Amino acid sequence: MREIISLHIGQAGIQVGEQVWSLMCAEHGINQDGSRVVAKNSSNHDCSVLFNEASSGKLVPRSLMVDLEPSVIDSVRNSSFKQLYNPAQLVSGKEDCSNNFARGHYTVGKDMLDVTIDRLRKIADNCTSLQGFQIFHSVGGGTGSGFASLLVERLSVEFPKKTKLSYTIYPSPQLSTSVVEPYNSVLSTHSLLENNDISVVLDNQAIYDICKQRLKIERANYRNLNHVIAQTVSALSCSLRFSGSLNVDMNEYHTNLVPYPRIHFMLSSLAPMISRQEHHYYENTVGELTSSVFEVDNMMAKCDPRSGKYIASCLMYRGDIVNKEVTDAVKNVRSKSGIQFVDWSPCAFKIGVNSQKPTALEDSCLAQVDRSCAMISNNTAISQVFARMNDKFDLLFAKRAYVHHFVSEGMEEGEFNEAREDLAALEKDYQELNKDSVDEDSMLDEGEELNQ
Repeated sequence: MREIISLHIGQAGIQVGEQVWSLMCAEHGINQDGSRVVAKNSSNHDCSVLFNEASSGKLVPRSLMVDLEPSVIDSVRNSSFKQLYNPAQLVSGKEDCSNNFARGHYTVGKDMLDVTIDRLRKIADNCTSLQGFQIFHSVGGGTGSGFASLLVERLSVEFPKKTKLSYTIYPSPQLSTSVVEPYNSVLSTHSLLENNDISVVLDNQAIYDICKQRLKIERANYRNLNHVIAQTVSALSCSLRFSGSLNVDMNEYHTNLVPYPRIHFMLSSLAPMISRQEHHYYENTVGELTSSVFEVDNMMAKCDPRSGKYIASCLMYRGDIVNKEVTDAVKNVRSKSGIQFVDWSPCAFKIGVNSQKPTALEDSCLAQVDRSCAMISNNTAISQVFARMNDKFDLLFAKRAYVHHFVSEGMEEGEFNEAREDLAALEKDYQELNKDSVDEDSMLDEGEELNQ
């Protein structure tokens, strides 16, 4: 099986990672100490994609957790899963980035890069056929923006042929953890444009709203948010880990979703979003699931896909699914007037169907269900995220506020201008793609097959 290495960078990336690995262990029958709950050949799953089996029989995540200050990594070392992780794959420094991209990219982060790459090579050496990397980070903080950008740049040199897919948490429109978030976000996105293959855009406010409106959690915490993100990651990687009638690997995501190298920022959604208390009242048919993943309220980034056009979409079904029902559901979605597609992409769907049912952790806010659907889609409306970010950047940079903090760490002021111009060009790229009207004749005909 083709392996995937997971990189968890900074506080957000590591805390999401803890929930992801907790869920992966539950899905693959692995205890908190890495021992097997189920017999090696008792299921249709291949955990070697994400786990390496040591000579003792212990299963160790193919992951690397990196933070430039020790407290978050220390909490992992003292967690209930502390025996799961290889201590050499938990890397921490002694001073943080102070929410400063330049510290993560040029000074503190630069000192940690060689150690990180060395540990990463050792993980890669234990892979027989490395497929690629999934990277978890936030672009608002210093480590998640600066060091993650530096690491992804280096990955492009060290592993040029391997797919890099990131789950990137962007600043929320109305919630802020740092006044310099706009700087960090623009500078980091500038780097991701050149060096990343696929970026799944997430934001905490969108997921807060999902927790409140869909899951009926009045005061959602980061743990609730991370449960939702972990379920989405699980759904999108399900066909990499379990056998199914229509499976999709990382390279297929890249091939089907990215028409041009720069247009690689994705929306994601998951259905059903049902609380444990309410799941008895829902049928969750394939048609309902398919309609739900296109609803604005289910999007995990704050933008309205109805104001943009879909370039391509991957729908990943899991559980008790009949292929014919999927075909009918997708045809029905394409005929809806509120969902627009660019007219130069006549068959805009990639479908994955997997028989493995979703797993809900005991402490999860999500209900245990028999089937689910996750969508990762390329929609021109994602430019709304960048437009908001650019506006906030402009307000700060017009006064050169806080710029000296970045310059004192080795950055040049011209890099701000270069990054901002690149983001302006990205906005323009999406506007160009949005110009053409949808041709009604390009809708799926009754006899036309899905792109499978």
